[in-house]
Amino acid sequence: MDKPLEKQLTSWLKKQKNACSFYLNLTVIFGLLTGFSLIVQAYLISTILHGIIILELPKSQFSNEFLFLLALIPVRALLAFARERSCFEAGKRLRLQIRRAVLDKLTELGPAFIKGKPAGSWASIVLEQVEDLHDFYARYLPQMLLAGFIPLTILVVVFPLNWAAGLILLCTAPLIPIFMIFVGRGAADANRKSFSALAKLSGHFMDRLKGLNTLKLFNRGEAEGEEIETASESLRKKTMSVLRIAFLSSAVLEFFGAVSIAVLAIYFGFSLLGELNFGDYNAGFSLFAAMFVLMLAPEFYQPLRDMGAHYHAKAQAIGAAEELMNLLEYKVEISAQTRLSTEKNNTPKTLNWDAGVQIIARDFTVHSHSDIALVGPLSFRLNNGQHMAVVGPSGAGKSSLLNGLLGFLPYQGSLTINGVELNELAVAQWREHLAWLGQDPQLFHGSVRDNVAMANPDMDDDTVRTLLAKAKILDFVDQQVLGLDYPIGEQMAGVSVGQAQRIALARALGQDAQLFLLDEPTASLDRHSEQAVLSALHVAMAASSCLMVTHRLDQLEQMDTVLVLDKGAIVQQGDFSELNNMQGLFKQMQTDDLSADDFQQVTEQNNVELNS
Repeated sequence: MDKPLEKQLTSWLKKQKNACSFYLNLTVIFGLLTGFSLIVQAYLISTILHGIIILELPKSQFSNEFLFLLALIPVRALLAFARERSCFEAGKRLRLQIRRAVLDKLTELGPAFIKGKPAGSWASIVLEQVEDLHDFYARYLPQMLLAGFIPLTILVVVFPLNWAAGLILLCTAPLIPIFMIFVGRGAADANRKSFSALAKLSGHFMDRLKGLNTLKLFNRGEAEGEEIETASESLRKKTMSVLRIAFLSSAVLEFFGAVSIAVLAIYFGFSLLGELNFGDYNAGFSLFAAMFVLMLAPEFYQPLRDMGAHYHAKAQAIGAAEELMNLLEYKVEISAQTRLSTEKNNTPKTLNWDAGVQIIARDFTVHSHSDIALVGPLSFRLNNGQHMAVVGPSGAGKSSLLNGLLGFLPYQGSLTINGVELNELAVAQWREHLAWLGQDPQLFHGSVRDNVAMANPDMDDDTVRTLLAKAKILDFVDQQVLGLDYPIGEQMAGVSVGQAQRIALARALGQDAQLFLLDEPTASLDRHSEQAVLSALHVAMAASSCLMVTHRLDQLEQMDTVLVLDKGAIVQQGDFSELNNMQGLFKQMQTDDLSADDFQQVTEQNNVELNS
C-alpha cells in the first residue's frame, strides 16, 4: 500500500475515536493501574525472598507484606476485568457509530447509488469491514499508550537500583517495535486485498444465489460453480497471506522478548557469582535487586509485545477503512442546486398538501452522483389529479426521471412542487406524500401485517384488512391459518411474485398519498395479477396525481398525458389517441408491442396443444 494512502487511512481511523474516547481513556487508566500493581507485587515478593533467604529473618516479620500480596490478587483481577470491559465497550460504541454512519450515508445516496454494487458487497462493508475495526480501537490504540507509559515507569524504578540493568532494558526495548514494523509492513496491503476478495465473493455468490433457477434453466450451474470456486480460492490465498504475516510477527516478537530477558538474567547471574561488578553504584549486588528487576523484565516487554500482537489489528483496520472512508466521504460532484433539503441545511420550506400536488419541470436534468447527465433537459407539467405515463425504449432515462423525482439523484434546472423548488423541501416531508410501487416488490422478513403497516406501525387490523382488500389480496390472507400474522420469509419466501406485488400495493395505499410514482408495476405479473393490481390502482388513484413508467402501451388509454422519451429527451407528448394517430417512436413501439403480444399468444396456444 502507498505510504500516503496508509497515512490518510490511519488519520481517518484516529478521527473516528471521538465516539469511544471516554472508554479508551478508561482502558488506559485501568492498564496503568495494572502496571503499578505489578510493580508493587514484584517489590513485595523481592522483599520477602531477600529477607527470608539472605537476611534469614523470621517469616512472621513479613506478615504485612504477605497480607498486601494477597490483597493484590483480587485487585489485579478486578483491574483486568475492568480493562477488558472498557475496551470492549469502546469498540462496540465505535462500531455502532460507523455502522450507523454507513447506513445513513446509503440512505442519503439512495438506491440509485446502491445498485452500483452487488448486495453482497454492501453486506461485506456493513458487517465484516465494520466489525474488523473493533480491535484497532479496543486493543491497538490503548496499547500504544500503555507501551509508552508502563516501560517508562519500570525504567524509572529500575535505574536507581542498577544502571546496567536499566541500560539493557532501554537498549533492547526498541528491537520489538522496530521488527514489528518491519514484519508488518505488508500486512495492511494484504488485508486490503483480502477484503476486496471477500466483497467480490460475497457479491458474486449472492447474485448467483438469487438467479439460481435461471442458471439451472440455461445449464450454467457447473460453470458458475467453477467461478465461485475460483473466487473462493483467491480469498483463501489472500487470507492465508494475512495469517502468515500475523503468525510471523508474533513469533518474531516473542523471540526478541525472550532474548532480551535472557541477557538480563545472564547479567544478574554472573553479577551474583562475582564475575561482573558494574551497574550497582558500588552498593553491592543483592538478591532483592536481582529478583525485583527480573520479575519486572517480562512486564517491561509485555506491553511492547502486546502492541506487536495487536499490530495486525491496525493493518486489518487500515485494510477495512479504505472502502468505508471512500463511502462516508463520498461527495456528489455537482455545483448547482441539486439535492433535497435535509435537517443539516437551512430550514426547509413547507407546503399545503391539502391542495394536492402540481409538478412543473423546466429544463429539468437528472445527473448521476458523478455529475453525468442521465436524462434531460425535460419540460413538462403534471397538474393535480392528472395521470401521466412515461414510455420509451430501454435506456431512454425513465427510471432516472423517477429517481430524480424521489430525490435519490441530483438535478439541475427547475422542478417545482406546488410552486416550491424540490430541493427546498425536506426529504421526509416530500416522501411522506408519495406512494411508490416498483416492478420488483420488496417485502421484509416478518408478518403480512408488519409489511402493510410499515409506514404506520400503530395501524389497526381493520385498516390493514381494508388496504389488503383494496389491493385484491385479502382473500389469500384470509385463507391462511395465521391470517395477518402469516409469515413472509427472506427474499419474499412464502408468497408468489404477484401476491408480493399486491401486498406491496396495499402498503403503498396506506400512505394516503397525493402522488403515485409507479415504475413498471405489472412487469413481472401474470395476466390475472396484472388486472388485479391495475384495478386496485385505478380506484386508489382516482383523487390523486400519478406518474407511471411502463412498457405496456395497452395500459395508456386511461392516462391523461403520455410522455415519450428517447435518449434522455421528450420526443413526443400528448394523450393516447393523439399519439396513436401520429407517426413517430410511439407508433413504432406500439407495433413492436403488438408483435410481442402475438408471440406470447402463439406460445400460450402451443403450450395448450402440447398439454392436450
